[in-house]
Amino acid sequence: MRRRIVAARRAMPEDERGAAGSAIRDALAAEPVLTTGGTVAVYFAVGTEPDTRKLIAALWKRGTYVLLPVFLDGGELDWAAYEGPDSLAAARYGLLEPKGRRYGPDAVRRAAAVVCPALAVDRRGLRLGRGAGCYDRALARVGPHTRTLAVIYDTELVESVPAEPHDRPVDGVVTPSGGMRLLPAE
Repeated sequence: MRRRIVAARRAMPEDERGAAGSAIRDALAAEPVLTTGGTVAVYFAVGTEPDTRKLIAALWKRGTYVLLPVFLDGGELDWAAYEGPDSLAAARYGLLEPKGRRYGPDAVRRAAAVVCPALAVDRRGLRLGRGAGCYDRALARVGPHTRTLAVIYDTELVESVPAEPHDRPVDGVVTPSGGMRLLPAE
């Protein structure tokens, strides 16, 4: 399933990916949970992932405190503040990460929302990631009132994904055409 989705993303025209990023920004920039002045943790998209860079810039310009992940050895995610494009540096795996002070893996506990990557999400909210488990560990740390959202392309909301006992569901998905959708709880 991962190989098929990655291949489909690679085949997607770049202008279509750009339009998807704008639609994702527009959908989430209108959501009060992301715009009411709290902290939002967002992944910084690379490669063929649904683009979140426009969303990050829009939230930051509105005064939302944006945290971006910093990958640690062992698969944990640390978090640091996004303070504009100049606050980022190249990191492993072709990623861009914030250069500033790190707040620790538990920083997501205080976030109003966590916007995470996925290759696919099923109707129960289970997400198929890249297989390293970084975001499952991060999602296990969120607070009880934190909204968790996975960003995917329209065709990646599926009936079911393979799941392990440690996999953490998300509350909803964001797609370019469908906007934000909360998923029913099990």
